[in-house]
Amino acid sequence: MAGGKRLFLQLLVLCLAAPAVRSGWLQGTATFYGGRDGSGTMGGACGYGNLMEKGYGLTNAALSTVLFNDGASCGQCYLIICDQGRSKMCRPGTAITVSATNFCPPNYNLPNDNGGWCNPPRAHFDMSQPAWLNIGIYEAGIIPVVYQQVKCWRDGGLRFTITGFNFFQLVLVTNMAGSGSIKSISVKGTTTGWIPMSRNWGANWQSLAGLVGQCLSFAITSSGGQYIVFQDVIPAWWQFGQTYSTWQQFDY
Repeated sequence: MAGGKRLFLQLLVLCLAAPAVRSGWLQGTATFYGGRDGSGTMGGACGYGNLMEKGYGLTNAALSTVLFNDGASCGQCYLIICDQGRSKMCRPGTAITVSATNFCPPNYNLPNDNGGWCNPPRAHFDMSQPAWLNIGIYEAGIIPVVYQQVKCWRDGGLRFTITGFNFFQLVLVTNMAGSGSIKSISVKGTTTGWIPMSRNWGANWQSLAGLVGQCLSFAITSSGGQYIVFQDVIPAWWQFGQTYSTWQQFDY
């Protein structure tokens, strides 16, 4: 069913692709980075590290300041079409969905139309080269696009990676479907109540509670508004640096 929905969405987009911006679509621009194999896009400001291992693959992008939203957009998915009405360097009839995995920093020494593509207030996607080449011709370098945020599709459930030390826990949440990003998250130990966590950087959330040696649960509200409790997903013998997978997943 998921594969059928994904195919339907892609076919619908190809039918809608046109020079004019339609309802629900926004204008932006796109470039590429990281080389033909996409290896240069691994890591990044969301903290995901190896994107192949974390469920995001090579169809990823770094977002400009206005889109990145201080890391709150990490993991979100965007459907992107090259705007044929504003450029002859598009691949007609194509579209690509990318995951937000990095930040494209502004360059205030350059104007917005000549290298300062990620300067506010521009909505810009610095995409992996394999993803960008689906919609643009290599020689263009930069292309105008129309885009919209869409539902993310992931294989398997959420994954929790815990780093830190002693009373400082840093939790990285990956492979999130639905809206793809977190609005709020709380953690609960075996002997504690629910403790709100705060964003440390990217998709990393922190807690200063003493939770070592306790079984951990997480309550997450997605940016789409869905609330899920991941009950006892991390065993009491957890260690820093380990990743724990779940079977639960978000729909929106």
